[in-house]
Amino acid sequence: MTKEAIDTKAFRSMNYGMYIISTKRGDELVGCVVNTFQQVTSKPARVSVAINKENYTAGAVLEAGRFEATVLSESASMELIGRFGFKTSAEIDKFAETPHSFDEAGVPFVTEGAVAHIGARVIESIDVGTHYLIVGEVECAEVLSSEPPMTYAYYHQVKGGKTPPKASSYEEKADEPAVATEAAAPQEDAKPRYGWRCMICGYVVEMDELPDDFTCPMCGMGRDMFERIEL
Repeated sequence: MTKEAIDTKAFRSMNYGMYIISTKRGDELVGCVVNTFQQVTSKPARVSVAINKENYTAGAVLEAGRFEATVLSESASMELIGRFGFKTSAEIDKFAETPHSFDEAGVPFVTEGAVAHIGARVIESIDVGTHYLIVGEVECAEVLSSEPPMTYAYYHQVKGGKTPPKASSYEEKADEPAVATEAAAPQEDAKPRYGWRCMICGYVVEMDELPDDFTCPMCGMGRDMFERIEL
């Protein structure tokens, strides 16, 4: 079978969740958003996660030998997802403005917009090309709220989110950003509605004029990286 026979749209029928993978390397707290965390076995309880090699968190997890996975809820804010999904721990402390706690091994996990957290010790890592597939044995797990967990589809269709370029499911041409506002019912004399879209992460804000000091709550880009669009 040739590569031309692979229709990548088939991957979009697969279901994913939204998670924050975090760890501690020395005094440094790091983390990133993934949609590739999953349970592998129940006895013993083991989990896996795929993280891009270029992601700062990947090296930190392998060095620390432990990681936490926070299961995000549907109420998790786009600001939280943007902080952990479109910024790098190499440049900012993502936990400085994020409510969090620590497991018994001292590994941090996010408590804002969280359904549960699962802590694991790394037992194996596999080089799968652009990513490391990291397998961990679960050492702790706790339910944090009764809210429904956020699916990847919910993130795209309801939250209007876009896939970070380093994500496993990123497709440069197919991953068009969705508008994160409700469309008004068509009216004969309705005035056009305008908004601004971040050209980096796809975040959309509805307003006629964007303030000069406006920064994207998802990726931190300034006003000059926004384009005006009609909604």
